[in-house]
Amino acid sequence: MCRYRVKYTSCQRSVSRRLGCLSSILLLFLTYCKQKPTEAPQHQWIPLTVTASAYNSVAWQTDSISPAVAAWGDTLKPGMKCIAVSRDLLNLGLQHNTMVKILDWPDTFLVKDKMNRKWKNRIDLYMGKDVKAAREWGKREVQIQYAVLVDSLKPTKP
Repeated sequence: MCRYRVKYTSCQRSVSRRLGCLSSILLLFLTYCKQKPTEAPQHQWIPLTVTASAYNSVAWQTDSISPAVAAWGDTLKPGMKCIAVSRDLLNLGLQHNTMVKILDWPDTFLVKDKMNRKWKNRIDLYMGKDVKAAREWGKREVQIQYAVLVDSLKPTKP
């Protein structure tokens, strides 16, 4: 009987040592893998006056077999806050997923689509399948602001 008790005790010591070693390794791993807090990206909001109209994801308004698929491949769904931009605005920084605020609107929109090359200085608000709301919106001049990341390596202008 003593013999089994000795083995059990040495086995217990071995398990205790292994657990102690594993917990030390785990503690070191968690300490070194801890994520460092990152600063939120800073944006510079650039104002711009554009002509705004509205569009829907219906076949007769698009040149696509899949009217809900935007130019960059995003699938648009009713209720999404997104816009299409004319191609000349791409060079100004209104690229895919750029945040856009429209003056006097509480929402922030994302650039998800591109307009036909014939349009200049223009945005289209996405209104899902609500053609009536898009027609009521019509066409109007609006003030927008779009976000551009501030490069921390370049000095900012005062």
